[in-house]
Amino acid sequence: MRLYHLRHVPWLDSQLIYHAQPRLGMEGINILAPSEPYVCIGYHQDVEQEVDVAFCREHHIPIFRREVGGGAVYLDGNQIFYQIVLHKDNPLAHGDKASFYARMLQPVVETYADLGVPARYRPINDIVTAEGRKVSGNGAATIGDYVILVGNLIADFDYETMVHVLRVPDEKYRDKVFKSMQDNLTTVKRETGRLPSWDEIATPLIHHLEELFGRLEPAALPSAVRRQAKTLKPLFLSEDWLYKKGRRQQGRAVRIAAGVEVVQRIHKAAGGLLRATVEVKDNHLAGVSLSGDFFCYPEGAIARLEAALEGVSLEQVGAALRQFYTQHEIETPGVTTDDWLKVLLG
Repeated sequence: MRLYHLRHVPWLDSQLIYHAQPRLGMEGINILAPSEPYVCIGYHQDVEQEVDVAFCREHHIPIFRREVGGGAVYLDGNQIFYQIVLHKDNPLAHGDKASFYARMLQPVVETYADLGVPARYRPINDIVTAEGRKVSGNGAATIGDYVILVGNLIADFDYETMVHVLRVPDEKYRDKVFKSMQDNLTTVKRETGRLPSWDEIATPLIHHLEELFGRLEPAALPSAVRRQAKTLKPLFLSEDWLYKKGRRQQGRAVRIAAGVEVVQRIHKAAGGLLRATVEVKDNHLAGVSLSGDFFCYPEGAIARLEAALEGVSLEQVGAALRQFYTQHEIETPGVTTDDWLKVLLG
């Protein structure tokens, strides 16, 4: 397995590199951090529901939609990223996503211990301190024939900026989010009282990754990856990609009449927040839009689920969900068909 220890890179490269590698048929492990801060949203999220876009624009903070699920997060150079790209036939990629997370995150747990932060894996995809405070966020995705794991070791964190890039209804709510974030998200610096150097973090991380993968071969990033990243840049920077959820919702005209209603619901499942905008006409689903910070495999399944639910009677929604999951071998860690029923039907 090749190791691309890139250190600080331009913010866009910190995302496009791991999106480029599977498209080129390349396995590898990247260790890097962004030179500039930015906001990164999950694949299934609606940017206008989750992020204060006006604040980000005013403060020149880029926003990027990744091909990995999960939530919106503020990223900067005090977070060291690990990005693992594996072919689906690699033995370490086998099993369901819960077992994959547990296997891949063990080296990160051990790295935190070396840094003086006793930590443990908490399903589905978090690493937490002994007291339960989150200290690492992680996500997995399938891109083509490759399984991707991305995550971070948090040396320090800008809570103030993070709470301002999130879209909230009012300042009182923002204050509550800020306090909750400080109570439940921590860093190496907060836990140990000092900010570790890059090598103090990266060296034990590489050591523990080698315990899982065997010897890692240090290598320069291939020029083909940089060319592919450049090719991907227009797509991932386009407004159509960034706003793909919100614009679809805004573009659907709904006339409220007898037997017709439009409802938006939110449900917090174990695996993340689910949001549904549902048009119901004569007791049938006439329009469904789903978003949130959950994870779903395989890629593109949520769009197919939305289409599959079109025209389904309210009484048959549960059966349609179960059939869809079985037919398409869907995995949504921590999200069950009962969770979808709650957000769709209340």
